[in-house]
Amino acid sequence: MSKQFQGNFFEDFRLGQTLRHGTPRTITDGDAALYIALTGSRFLLHCATPAAHAMGLREKNVDDLLAFHVAFGKTVPEVSLNAVANLGYADVRFLRPVYVGDTLSAESTVIGLKENSSGRNGNVYVRSTACNQYGEEVLSWIRWVMVHKRDPASPAPETVLPELPDHVSVDRLPIPAGLDAADFDTTLTASPHLWEDYGVGERIDHINGMTVDESDHTLATKLYQNNARVHFEAHMMSGSRFGRRLMYGGHVISVCRALSYNGLANAIGIAAINGGAHCNPSFAGDTFYAWSEIADKWELPGRADLGALRVRTYGVKNMDTRELGSPKVEVEGKSRYHESVVLDLDYTVLMPRRG
Repeated sequence: MSKQFQGNFFEDFRLGQTLRHGTPRTITDGDAALYIALTGSRFLLHCATPAAHAMGLREKNVDDLLAFHVAFGKTVPEVSLNAVANLGYADVRFLRPVYVGDTLSAESTVIGLKENSSGRNGNVYVRSTACNQYGEEVLSWIRWVMVHKRDPASPAPETVLPELPDHVSVDRLPIPAGLDAADFDTTLTASPHLWEDYGVGERIDHINGMTVDESDHTLATKLYQNNARVHFEAHMMSGSRFGRRLMYGGHVISVCRALSYNGLANAIGIAAINGGAHCNPSFAGDTFYAWSEIADKWELPGRADLGALRVRTYGVKNMDTRELGSPKVEVEGKSRYHESVVLDLDYTVLMPRRG
């Protein structure tokens, strides 16, 4: 009997199936420091303990996206080890801060299945949750992934497509317990711009770029313990249509979020990811730029110190964002993402108000 787990193929999934993921992970200061080294992220509450204390948190918390990637990485062996590509996200909620010393574990439930027309693969939809060592949920998300079939002749399952919310509504936005931004000090971020200063429809070109080398994206994906073969196996990927390893799309998200500091420095935390698409593949050596659009802004019930901004951040490779008026172009009468656009991320951040 084979003792190696080769991952699930499309025909191994069934609706309602629960997948319990292995190896809980205790987050360390080293993890947080390495994440900053690989992304350059500068957001205040993940960097400065005195600032976190002043705002009511017990410590600086782990970067929201580091926590997400670690939790996400737990799910890869059972969900996407044999993936063609990760396709999208919905209803991602950052329910509680994650601190150094917290131990994360995860499980997933299959909520949708659809075989693709080629018959060689299919899309799998899962809802995943991550808990800390106290059994408290810290993250919840839906994602869908295209997975190879083991046997193209195997019968297709009944198609079930889950209903996906357009966005996380303001009444469902998690706010960390004790967080108080009434005395937020903008000198700590060197940016004076608060919630009131942003307008719906505003576009912010973040200007700065970042080139991600082979060692950077490989080390980052190892940090997240994401062992999807498309990111690591150069030998296997040499025979693919790309001819090389793909960069993990989540790391592209992290780089673009880090770049967004220039223009959104006081977006102190991510409350939710409403949706997202990896529009085109990314590879080692690509240089990333980003721009954001303010899709909406909300007051938070009962809060004069904090507001929420719904942000749409686009990541672009090897091209200045100011050269693109729109992320999409017309190709043969159809609207498609420009070939340089690699990320379309719709998310909601918390930002201090002037009160």
